[in-house]
Amino acid sequence: MARTGRPAARQVGSVQRAIDVLDTLAEARSELGTNEIARRTGVNVSSISRLLSTLATAGLVQHLPATGRYRLGMRILQLAGAARETLDLRGMARSVLTELTATTGETATLSLPGTHDLLTFDFVQSPQSVRSVAHIGRNSVAHATAAGKVFLAWGGRLPEGELSRFTARTVVDRVELAGEVERVRAAGWAQAVGEREEDLNAVAVPVRDTAGTLTAVLGVQGPAARFGPGEMQAALPAMTAHAATLTELT
Repeated sequence: MARTGRPAARQVGSVQRAIDVLDTLAEARSELGTNEIARRTGVNVSSISRLLSTLATAGLVQHLPATGRYRLGMRILQLAGAARETLDLRGMARSVLTELTATTGETATLSLPGTHDLLTFDFVQSPQSVRSVAHIGRNSVAHATAAGKVFLAWGGRLPEGELSRFTARTVVDRVELAGEVERVRAAGWAQAVGEREEDLNAVAVPVRDTAGTLTAVLGVQGPAARFGPGEMQAALPAMTAHAATLTELT
């Protein structure tokens, strides 16, 4: 078989299911039982039990005997630290995030896409006393965040099943969401107005390589009372320019 230098197109199902388990625990940000993980992933309980046993042995998840539940293990932090040492995107993006926060007065974020979601990779906090708080490693809910909509517009996939409603503004109808994603792709940017948290607004733009593949998502988020539609629109020129800079650097 010829070697192309690219990953194989076919995937290993058991590995993908293990990734789904880790994603589920990360998104929950809390301890979960075997049945709950099975429900959220759509995988049968016996398979989940075996996967959890394997992941626990590797230190990727931790079993809590007192409750019988599971949470992410310390090995995740070790792997994240090793990955961060080999990635220079964070260093290159730090000045961009700093400038963006200085320009907008709000919290600027850089998120990296995976197979099913994207995670906050770095951020620069707003200097204002009332501000949006970002967290490195936090999942961006694809259907309820600006960064998540950018992810969907450039190749990301939604999980199966019913979409969670976080606020009255959260789009949970898949047809309606598909229309929103098309608008994002056409416009080149996305916004979320109180869709994950009532008082949080955000705008995001894609960072793509020369082939057009999404490599990162640049976002700005802030309190709805201060970061409204006008402020979000005003942030877009700087965000687009900075996204182009990151494209050149990568």
